[in-house]
Amino acid sequence: MKKKLLKILKILLISSISIVCIISIVLYLSLHEKLPKGKTGSEADAFALKIQNAIKHDAYLTTQYIQWTFRNKNHYLWNKIDNHVEVRWDDYKIILDLNHPKKSIVYEHKKLITNNGKQKLITKALSNFNNDSFWVVAPHKLFDKGAIRQLVVLEEGLKALLITYPSGGTTPGDSYLWKVDKDYRPTSFKMWVSILPIGGIEATWGDWTTMTSGAYLSKQHKLLGFGIPISNLKAWNN
Repeated sequence: MKKKLLKILKILLISSISIVCIISIVLYLSLHEKLPKGKTGSEADAFALKIQNAIKHDAYLTTQYIQWTFRNKNHYLWNKIDNHVEVRWDDYKIILDLNHPKKSIVYEHKKLITNNGKQKLITKALSNFNNDSFWVVAPHKLFDKGAIRQLVVLEEGLKALLITYPSGGTTPGDSYLWKVDKDYRPTSFKMWVSILPIGGIEATWGDWTTMTSGAYLSKQHKLLGFGIPISNLKAWNN
């Protein structure tokens, strides 16, 4: 009886794995897109500049502080001028020095941490910030150092901007295809990123809002129909 039960469990396990594999293959084949090819040069740069004009990039550059909460868990207060970020989650608070991360200050339960666990928490805070801030300021990073801009003509004849970041951040090599409206305001991007096995997954950028500082930021995103919660978004100057 025991052997029979084990045999049944083994069959069920194999069947479950097979079903998961089949579902994964179907999803991959139905959703995956190859990274498009575009043209670098002055046209791509001009298109990127139109996007940045549409989102008031000059006001973003002079913005001193940006604050937000990502997925109702990670809390940020970014001093853009000093390039320091207060990062909080659970009982941790890290004063992250973006210029010199190793010099960051770490607290747990309001107690200063100086032991070997400090660096691990700094690495996590930096990784979280790189990811979570991208959902706030990505369109303002079109001319980051090393970024490659390509103008892509879509099937419907519309133009889009493909940005690849060969270095920097937590996951170098990621690419994003920006779609825009008639005023060059971003409406969505498709992603080819290392953390996702499927290329071309699309996320929307909506509810564009002029902040107190004059910066123009998106407060609403959806990925595969699911919202990506960004709350308490503010940007201001002293």
